[in-house]
Amino acid sequence: MNTNLFSTDRFLNRHIGPHGTERSAMLDTIGVESLDELIDQTDPPSIRNDRPLKNPEALTEYQYTITLRQMSQQNQIYTNFLGQGYYGTEIPPVIQRNILENPGWYTQYTPYQAEIAQGRLEALLNFQTMVSDLTGMELANASLLDEATAAAEAMTMIFADKNKRNKGEPINKFLVSDQIFPQTLELLYTRAQPLNIEVVVTDSMEPDERTFGILLQYPGQKGEILDLSSQIAKAKKVGSYVVMASDLLALCILKAPGELGADIVVGNTQRFGVPMGFGGPHAGFFACVDKFKRQIPGRIIGVSRDKKGNPGLRMALQTREQHIKRERATSNICTAQALLAIMAGMYAVYHGPEGLKEIALRVHALAKSAARELEALGFKQTNKYYFDTLHIEIGDSDINMLRSNLEAKKVNIRYISDFEVGISVDETTTFEELDILLTAFAAANNKSYSGGSLLSKINDLNLNYPDSIARNTPYLQHKIFNSYRSESEMMRYTKRLENRDLSLTSSMIPLGSCTMKLNAAVELMPITWPEFANIHPFAPIEQVKGYIEIITSLEQYLNEITGFTATSLQPNSGAQGEYAGLMTIRAYHLDRNEGHRNVVLIPSSAHGTNPASAVMAGMEVVVTPCDELGNIEIETLREMAIQYKEKLAALMVTYPSTHGVFEAAIREICEIIHDNGGLVYMDGANMNAQVGLTSPANIGADVCHLNLHKTFAIPHGGGGPGMGPICVNDKLAPFLPGHIYAQVGGDKAISAVSAAPWGSALILLISYGYIRLLGPNGMTDSTKVAILNANYLKTRLEKDYDVLYIGEKGRVAHEFIIDLRAFKKAGIEAASIAKRLIDYGFHAPTVSFPVAGTMMIEPTESESKAELDRFADAMISIRREIQNVVSGLADPHDNVIQNAPHTMADVINDNWDHKYSREAAAFPLPYLRKDKFWPPVGRIDNSYGDRNLVCTCPPIEMYAD
Repeated sequence: MNTNLFSTDRFLNRHIGPHGTERSAMLDTIGVESLDELIDQTDPPSIRNDRPLKNPEALTEYQYTITLRQMSQQNQIYTNFLGQGYYGTEIPPVIQRNILENPGWYTQYTPYQAEIAQGRLEALLNFQTMVSDLTGMELANASLLDEATAAAEAMTMIFADKNKRNKGEPINKFLVSDQIFPQTLELLYTRAQPLNIEVVVTDSMEPDERTFGILLQYPGQKGEILDLSSQIAKAKKVGSYVVMASDLLALCILKAPGELGADIVVGNTQRFGVPMGFGGPHAGFFACVDKFKRQIPGRIIGVSRDKKGNPGLRMALQTREQHIKRERATSNICTAQALLAIMAGMYAVYHGPEGLKEIALRVHALAKSAARELEALGFKQTNKYYFDTLHIEIGDSDINMLRSNLEAKKVNIRYISDFEVGISVDETTTFEELDILLTAFAAANNKSYSGGSLLSKINDLNLNYPDSIARNTPYLQHKIFNSYRSESEMMRYTKRLENRDLSLTSSMIPLGSCTMKLNAAVELMPITWPEFANIHPFAPIEQVKGYIEIITSLEQYLNEITGFTATSLQPNSGAQGEYAGLMTIRAYHLDRNEGHRNVVLIPSSAHGTNPASAVMAGMEVVVTPCDELGNIEIETLREMAIQYKEKLAALMVTYPSTHGVFEAAIREICEIIHDNGGLVYMDGANMNAQVGLTSPANIGADVCHLNLHKTFAIPHGGGGPGMGPICVNDKLAPFLPGHIYAQVGGDKAISAVSAAPWGSALILLISYGYIRLLGPNGMTDSTKVAILNANYLKTRLEKDYDVLYIGEKGRVAHEFIIDLRAFKKAGIEAASIAKRLIDYGFHAPTVSFPVAGTMMIEPTESESKAELDRFADAMISIRREIQNVVSGLADPHDNVIQNAPHTMADVINDNWDHKYSREAAAFPLPYLRKDKFWPPVGRIDNSYGDRNLVCTCPPIEMYAD
């Protein structure tokens, strides 16, 4: 017997579904001899890589964990008093274990199919209620990416609103308080430039008739809390909108911005139980007056009814998802931060209003105690009123000694100048840490501090805010925030919600273009390690050597995969990546004195975020048509490129196409654009079909964004987090985005596109792990098997459904579209088929995108043949049910498809009066008798409630068990 001394436990075997005889059987079904033969028939040889990937060889799960542990030790966990929107927080273990570390929550998809998303919809409704209550606003969305981008979204939204009927000179001035966080200001500059918005930083706030809005920070970046009523009154007098950036924990004891007259309130919920993670992911928030409910960016969860009249939740005002407006959009937001919003909302559920207020009061008392001791040591604290942040003038004290002493004790504070510093305390601050801080300050002033006195003095520190800023209105009065104080109750509540949702723990989620692939446990484990989770995004670079090594390596790996020379990991969503890519193209043209190049050609099949991103980047969108196979009409494209030759900035192209086909002429398409002075932006949504076989650089693109939450295994988390880094060639490398707090980007960098230098840095660990665990051969094999699985399903279904687009040799890429429009004459819509799939225990494929009345199916490489067959059997069974309606064997109105999905209550109802059996409704195939997912509600009414939208916690009776 031969003994193999090398480990055989390869991660590849865990990540990929079909192996050995399964693959052979699938290839036989497709009708090819080998996987390579299938790839040759699918992916044009003319654009294939001429060499294999050169990324590091694969590690086993054990090897990877050991390696990452060693790298994590290079990060130094300091006591942070840095603040600036990021704070230490205590994650309740019941939330960490049952939500953040639970695949039943992190592998959910965006809740477009409301009937199987009631759990996360309720959790997001809790988040909206929390934000609305604390800000005092009428409406809140279900999260945005971070505070800085939320502020930028507010600016562009009200700019569009003020100018939509204005026929004269643009109303384009935006006044920004000099107390705004610096990272927020930089984002405002980025978004303002292409739209010709004039951002004016001021301490006086004197708006005029050209001012469409003002932005105030409450509390300010140096910690001061001012009575802002006079500044708000000035803005209202001239018709300007008021935006306030605020802190939800502070609002537990501060007067709500809504009471002060704000129109929009933005901020970050990070300190509600979400780790700093070197910058993210965190759920930004956006709350506003009811007037903006059809303009607000992002998603809104609202209360509706199901078919039987029972209360149910759904995404409301769905046309308000900005990218659906395409070139008429005022935002390109697609991804939110759903998982992090759920955590923040659960933090409020767990602590309740009393618990949150206690935390806020303790934080304030610690800050006040520190201020008193610092003043006793001879320092001046300049803020009259503050919450958690002190502004200290150090006078003649030795700032170098202070810095040296604090660094020796592993303490970070904010060094504003040679004469002033900032100190922010938080929920995790201890008396011992404050003693260390105060001892260092004392030494810098040639004094001594004995320590240990804070605890004895803290009880006499009363809140002394004047009525103009003190909160006197209640919040979080709904039952949901006053019921789950014990861990057992909280655990059961989160489990009840989890059980109302379908995730990858239940079945495959075959969504085309969204790539719901395996999120392996080993990839996610490190995100809760303190050495990664508890790092402030603005920590000095020498404290984060482990992060920098991982980030640098990941950039190199992505360069190799895409064929490009430089990468920015800053964009924290796919849409942000699109925007960043276009902004680098804009900067390139401006640098060549060709700023007049502003036309972007976009295929008609493109995802709606493409034209939305182009408009945000100040570009003019021109749509180029596709033929009946879904390919770009090359001669029409050539004519358009020549027509706009003097103004052509770029082409935005998705590859493989949005229709799931490799376009053989892609290189010619890129050459046409280059010949006419433009650059090529490749949307990386379908990179899952490229890795290891071809690359964006190989096809002739200049820049691409990558959806790390698709191809590179970051979980969707119920609709976020995502990451959308961009990779570029030599032409665009100098223009990669920079940041005020880190040396990132090129030597001609555009300003930042996200609040933190590396975006949501914590989840970069997941994609880093994906690449290290699979290695170059594993990633290439993953791409091949993704194509195998798609073609296997296509072969199994094409006898029953028309496949809309196929390649020249009859193959599809990693996804394909089935045409359901022929069934409409029998009264059966694609949406009804999607609902019927729920009865079979499956999430529907992508419905009516990119073609109305169709389904786009993508199985991913991680699904086994058995799971693929189960899905195929379900679809074939549904096709028979459709045929029964078409042929008249089933009632055209009362049938299993039109009434789907069927709840348990439906099936056990004594008054069953349908013209089909209970068994046909609930158990159409044998496997369902063993393992059945029951939807908690019937079909949701997608029109109910939009006019009188209820987007905060609904009446108590909805929660009755």
